[in-house]
Amino acid sequence: MKVVHRLFPHPVLTVFLTLVWLLLVNRFSLNSLLFGLMLGVLIPFVTSPYWPNRTRLRNPLMIVEYVLVVLWDIIVANVVVARLVLFRRNQDMQPNWVTVPLELRNPSAITVLAGTITMTPGTLTADVSSKGHSLLVHCLDAADPDAVRDEIKQRYERRLLEIFE
Repeated sequence: MKVVHRLFPHPVLTVFLTLVWLLLVNRFSLNSLLFGLMLGVLIPFVTSPYWPNRTRLRNPLMIVEYVLVVLWDIIVANVVVARLVLFRRNQDMQPNWVTVPLELRNPSAITVLAGTITMTPGTLTADVSSKGHSLLVHCLDAADPDAVRDEIKQRYERRLLEIFE
């Protein structure tokens, strides 16, 4: 098992890099597969010393659900922001800063949450507290900051807790 771990220090990353390579060349062939596999083995092997505290996923299958929820929220938020920009006056918008207290303690999970919030149109993660116990989020239009906080905790943080911790 130690030999396999040395050759494949990040097996999920190996598979992911191979698939990305195949998508980039936009054509499946044995040469493309072998070169992608070579990259998938070589890159994690070379970069493994820089990942001393690799994050372990408790429930990796939940990632699929999380990605689907985030994609849906991005689509909905695009429509909402487009309506705000096109049909509402600036005086009607209620931008707000929202502090989101975190139950998450895993730095990778906090990074995923902050990135998710930033990728969703209309919200932006502006800061993480020094100990990582809360996020400061700016919302383009948030009449009820508590509702925004609760939605972030329910839709994203709860799922990330199941994935990472």
